[in-house]
Amino acid sequence: MEIRYRRGQFAELLGISDGVLAEADNRPELARLNGGPEDYGPRHLSAYRKVLNRWPPRRDLRYQLFLNFKGGTGKTSLSVGYAFRLAEKGHRVLLVDLDSQGHATQHLGINGEEQDRTIYDVLVDRIPLEDVMVHSPLAEFDLVPANLGMSTVDLALMPMAGREYRLKKALADVASRYEFVIMDAPPSFGLLNLNALMTADDLIVPVLPDFLSFHGIKLLFETVGELEVDLDHTLQRIVILLNQYNPTTRIAREAKEALETHYAEFLSETVVRQCTQFAQASSEGLPISVFAPRSRGSHDIDSLVAELTGAGIAGAKERTA
Repeated sequence: MEIRYRRGQFAELLGISDGVLAEADNRPELARLNGGPEDYGPRHLSAYRKVLNRWPPRRDLRYQLFLNFKGGTGKTSLSVGYAFRLAEKGHRVLLVDLDSQGHATQHLGINGEEQDRTIYDVLVDRIPLEDVMVHSPLAEFDLVPANLGMSTVDLALMPMAGREYRLKKALADVASRYEFVIMDAPPSFGLLNLNALMTADDLIVPVLPDFLSFHGIKLLFETVGELEVDLDHTLQRIVILLNQYNPTTRIAREAKEALETHYAEFLSETVVRQCTQFAQASSEGLPISVFAPRSRGSHDIDSLVAELTGAGIAGAKERTA
């Protein structure tokens, strides 16, 4: 990822004034970094946080899964944007790409097909997760990449004992390093997604403002209900996130009203508005907060971060049954 921050943006991320930043630039341990003023990148952000001790309060680890059985809902753009924004703000984040198409990996400017190992090797061959991770220049952000070699993972897991819990066990080995493990899952149901659901504390379900999305929600809720009965696993929170919303279209307004009627207890207060820069950011291999930091898409990701990291999730009740 080739990421550069403007000086004002860099200071804002650290929560300091330009004057404090100017003083920090002259500190020996920071002045030795390559580049200088007006040439800030992710590694500078991590280094300045460490030297200035500009960290958000440490949070208990949460496993958060972005999943919808219906494809084309913008799930990957949201999960990548959300995960990277958390790390930019100083939280320790691991993003796990569970889709053999590797879209989350590509979205970060990494060629998945050039990666020797993926979560397949962890789950099937018991390779340590540390040996699969890609460490980014932003010290707070790591990635477990994906590629087409993962396409047979469900078949490989089928005969294995404890196959539903392999992802959970693998992530437990590195859990102490992170505050958030974000999983980006393919729009299907199989053993890999079953592993993700059995690991997750929170399920975030991106939906489009059209009535075709309702079928995917219904199927997903039925699956979650079966997990509660058959495998005794209850998700702590389910959040339905309306994406690509354009209030000028009648179908979008009607779909939003229908969601508010039928799924009010799960519906996120954050509405991600239609924003072409999400697609442009993806094609450039950049998160939306970096590609277009002043865009409505970046603003809505910030709203999602604030909502999902609050004391509770406004607009989405904790599940008790």
